[in-house]
Amino acid sequence: MTSVDTQLSTLQNKRKLRTRIRKARRSLSALEQKKAAIQLQRQLSQSSHFKHAKHIALYLPNDGEVGTQPAIQQAWKNRQTVYLPVLDPIKKGFLWFVEYKANSIMRKNHFGISEPDPKFNKRISARFLHAVGLPLVAFDDQGNRLGMGGGFYDRTFEFCRRPGTKPKLFGLAHQCQRVDKLPTESWDIALAGIIAC
Repeated sequence: MTSVDTQLSTLQNKRKLRTRIRKARRSLSALEQKKAAIQLQRQLSQSSHFKHAKHIALYLPNDGEVGTQPAIQQAWKNRQTVYLPVLDPIKKGFLWFVEYKANSIMRKNHFGISEPDPKFNKRISARFLHAVGLPLVAFDDQGNRLGMGGGFYDRTFEFCRRPGTKPKLFGLAHQCQRVDKLPTESWDIALAGIIAC
């Protein structure tokens, strides 16, 4: 098998895995989703990385992703500043992080995902975030993450490859998103941990 054949096989395997896991998380009931979101909030509240962070980034769930609203509400109560990812309109394939408040003006991006409008909300460099909870499609016990395939988080947090660099990145997921072993690529950004509910 040539390296091109291996790459094609890996891409096909990732595509099949994404389809299977996305279907599994979308099939969770509303009650299961609600319980997972509450459990996530409790786990983040107990995590020293999130508990002591002033600037945290989360996301609004889409496509069956584990819910973050209880965690966001708790962060606001703790007087933490919450940021959400926004597609960078200047550098294609990168993310901005824009402050999210209860009264933030929102818009839909070209994927149909709600994000705070950067014209009306404060933006922060990813380097100044303290902790980031990011979505994923699948994860393994080695802490590897399979995203949607766009590479937005990998490109945006490329600077985190250096040891000791902030922020700490945590994958947030449902237990049904766990797999035995994920194929990894040289550009994949390592996570500090996975929080699965």
